[in-house]
Amino acid sequence: MDEDSKKRWFRCVKAAGVCVLVIVGSCRYVSKYVSVSENTTGNELPICSVETDKKEVALTFDATWGNKDIQQILDILRKHGIRSTFFLTGDWVEKYPADVKAIQEEGHDLGNHSEHHKNMTQFSEKGKTEELLKVHERVKELTGVEMQLFRPPYGAYDNEVIINAKENGYYTINWDVDSEDWKDYGKERMIAAVLENPLLRNGSIILLHSGAKYTAEALEELIAGLERMEYRIVPVSRLIYENNFHMDADGRQVRD
Repeated sequence: MDEDSKKRWFRCVKAAGVCVLVIVGSCRYVSKYVSVSENTTGNELPICSVETDKKEVALTFDATWGNKDIQQILDILRKHGIRSTFFLTGDWVEKYPADVKAIQEEGHDLGNHSEHHKNMTQFSEKGKTEELLKVHERVKELTGVEMQLFRPPYGAYDNEVIINAKENGYYTINWDVDSEDWKDYGKERMIAAVLENPLLRNGSIILLHSGAKYTAEALEELIAGLERMEYRIVPVSRLIYENNFHMDADGRQVRD
């Protein structure tokens, strides 16, 4: 990742952090199956993890920066019999259509990461919808897949972003475990950021990126570590509840 990209990411992560910090209280996620928010603050939360008794976690890859490591990532996932979730920007889909098809053909989730990878909280309602639907239609035309999972760029969200996504048929998905691969600190640091993370537990959603410097290199050891901890790795679509759920204050999805 170039230095400008790192600076843009760091600024936006801080902005997203502020957004998360101001959202407190018990919240109910507004999905296509839940018509009214029932939380006391009126704020909505993305799904950051899932309350479950199963020893399952999800590996998710944001595809924004390039495709040089995508085949290596797919090969490793196939070797271990793992299905994952890839969140794709419109620009990435346009540049690498063969890779999009390969991801879909390997049985992984295709998720929406917006058309241009910009902070969605800064768009009008119309702009938010366009950011979602442009890449949605491109992926549908390319693969036949109707995407239902949306990750806002930089994890930045507010009520309007989540409600707009819901109205367009999407669950908003963030994460509770950050591999920090985007910081380019090195393979061992990245692995430790996941396996030694105090938030890692049943139902965790783990953030990774294709195109980051050490992700592909660290992936096999990361998977092995999760398997030693007896975690089964599943795609987000299998991990989350589609209906009859509510959200706790930390963005953890809980079955009603």
